[in-house]
Amino acid sequence: MSQVWVVGEALIDLIPVVGGEISEMVGGGPCNSAKALARLGFSTTFIGGISTDSYGEAIERELSNSGVILDFVHRSDLPTALAIATINEVGLASYEFKLDSTVSFNFNSSWLPKEDSEVIHIGSVATLLEPGASELYKWLSKKSATIVFDPNVRPSIQGDREIYRNSVERWIDLAKIVKLSEDDFSWLYQSSESEVIANWFSRGTEIVVVTRAERGLSAFTRDGRIDCPAAKVELVDSVGAGDTIGAVIVEGLLKHGLAGLKADVLKQVL
Repeated sequence: MSQVWVVGEALIDLIPVVGGEISEMVGGGPCNSAKALARLGFSTTFIGGISTDSYGEAIERELSNSGVILDFVHRSDLPTALAIATINEVGLASYEFKLDSTVSFNFNSSWLPKEDSEVIHIGSVATLLEPGASELYKWLSKKSATIVFDPNVRPSIQGDREIYRNSVERWIDLAKIVKLSEDDFSWLYQSSESEVIANWFSRGTEIVVVTRAERGLSAFTRDGRIDCPAAKVELVDSVGAGDTIGAVIVEGLLKHGLAGLKADVLKQVL
């Protein structure tokens, strides 16, 4: 059995580079997290749709070269989803998407695995777009694995806060660890972080990690809050940064177990 399943979309990021050219890069939050976990040495299986088109071939090749197991990939001749990135003057990325009728969100119980895993990391747009999101929810609700959820909020896909918030909230009921950005939080909720997180704890969540860009991140447990400063680096762009943090959280979970992620250990992990 694979140590961790990473569930969600794999797509192609179209990123502008110097000279007006467009760089085509394998992306999608779950895909990025799967690559990072495999490179950290964990037995990692990616669960998602991959097209038979040229973009899909590039995705499969990169996942495979990173050591990701592809036994549960659903292959189809539907096209690959595209994320068109814009990088602002300080290196932060925003996205527009081409998602309709793509393989990247074609989740269905007919091909989702009946087996189980130790940890399941799920999130991003795959947990939002219907009907695939509901198929994933029904499937995941039957699993015994420890679930890590990253909503990776994309208002350009669903601009109605209430609809988006309701989508996120149902996944909270399954997740033991939730990771999201400060921007995700402030866009989704008018209440304070502490109020929202207290509600999540009352429903079974054990750890919440909030990333804060150049100010580092905060981890919340039932015992309190830990703040971790960011290392000082020259930012080129922020593409995939949060997905890598998600992989680090899963690394800590696999090494120490959920019960072992006490404040002192969690601070070392992050």
